[in-house]
Amino acid sequence: MKAYLLRRGWQSILVLFGVSIVVFLILHITGDPAGLLLPPDATAEDLARFRAAMGFDDPMAVQYLRFLRGALQGDFGRSLRHDEPAMHLVLERLPATFELAGAGLLIALCLAIPAGIVSAVRRNTLVDYVATVLALLGQAMPTFWLGIMLILVFSVRLHWLPSSGRGGLEHLVLPAVTLGLFTTARITRLTRSGMLEVLGQDYIRTARAKGVSEPPVVWKHALKNASIPIVTIVGIELGTLLGGSVITETIFAWPGVGRLSVQAIFNRDFPVVQAAVFLLATTFVLLNFLVDVAYTYLDPRIRLR
Repeated sequence: MKAYLLRRGWQSILVLFGVSIVVFLILHITGDPAGLLLPPDATAEDLARFRAAMGFDDPMAVQYLRFLRGALQGDFGRSLRHDEPAMHLVLERLPATFELAGAGLLIALCLAIPAGIVSAVRRNTLVDYVATVLALLGQAMPTFWLGIMLILVFSVRLHWLPSSGRGGLEHLVLPAVTLGLFTTARITRLTRSGMLEVLGQDYIRTARAKGVSEPPVVWKHALKNASIPIVTIVGIELGTLLGGSVITETIFAWPGVGRLSVQAIFNRDFPVVQAAVFLLATTFVLLNFLVDVAYTYLDPRIRLR
């Protein structure tokens, strides 16, 4: 197990190293950083002074090593708009993003796993057909369209829930549902396919032949052995929810990292964009590492691979 975790740990470090390269190139692949960061009316002298002050005149390798050293210390420079440390601004918004992503994932798990299990157990019945159709609809609806529709129905027409902002539980409902329904569809389909594969195994038939009742067969024997692909998709979806909540946060004016990143892009505040991208990518890698750790408890055979 120790060797397995060490191998996965080194792989995570290599991925983070690649992430640092991508984040560093965000500025440089879009053109002259000085021209992007300074106002359009900046003179040639202003551009030259800014390049010298920021170190953009140095060789690319020197600039990357300086960026990497700062990234390891959590220093991505100061926000050009707010004149505050970029990472400090991102960390201030991170709890709101975690709250929204966690609520969306909770909604997805509460709906998807029972629906996938029931759909697999009652295969080719009306329940199975309804669950499959709803899962397909969930994946077919764009997030921006669903968010706008929920606002029109529950905020504009019915006046039941607020349409924007972060506050009490009532502010969380609409953005969490918007963010969670797409994830619900994918987890439902994967749970159903995993359960169908396990329910056809010999040990499931043996358990039923011995007189074990259906609930223990489904929840104790089948679900545990079908849980590895479910855990995989849950870990991936949580990372996707953290990094992909940009549209939802923008629609509902949710003060998270996604909305901050959009504002930073419009304001050409690239230190904030770099800090946000690096932090979310790091979180995604760490989540996948934790999923790998969970594998070793769900299936001890994985430790030997």
